Amino acid sequence: MKSIKSILLLGVIFSGLLVGCNDGASIQKYYVEKQDNNNFISFDIPASIVSLDENASKEIKDALASIKKLNVLAFKINATNKDEFTAENKKVKEILKNEKFNELMRVKHQNVHIQVKYLGTDDTIDELILFASDNKKGFALARVLGDHMHPEKIIKLLNNVKDFDKDNPAIAQIEHILKEVE
Repeated sequence: MKSIKSILLLGVIFSGLLVGCNDGASIQKYYVEKQDNNNFISFDIPASIVSLDENASKEIKDALASIKKLNVLAFKINATNKDEFTAENKKVKEILKNEKFNELMRVKHQNVHIQVKYLGTDDTIDELILFASDNKKGFALARVLGDHMHPEKIIKLLNNVKDFDKDNPAIAQIEHILKEVE
């Protein structure tokens, strides 16, 4: 009798943990759900295919080494999907309102609203989320995944795109994909 009570108690605790760990909608779940939708373009870029010019500083090399992967999901507006754009844009904004995301910055550049949020601490970031939305063109949602990324180093890396090896075929493919999204 005592072992049945123990098993039931463990079952209740385990069920509670499962429910507690499920925090509803997430960027990752949204990405997986939408990657096969024809209105979306999705691609993943492992950081290992990106190489730096040999003259890049150690700080830039360390920043790139802390990045593991980049997931991009983009919705391009056309004549037939404006209502779906509005609904999907709203869904992403709702997900990003979750308290687990720390806001790094918000910017409006021309007609593009940009949000940058992250998971982690002020010193190290485990996931960086960039959401750019334009009511005439669409939106892009990017997840930069890594281990102990340092915000200041990542910003420096982004500001030093010139340090990327331009002869790397992966860079040319990424540029081609980004032109498709525009």
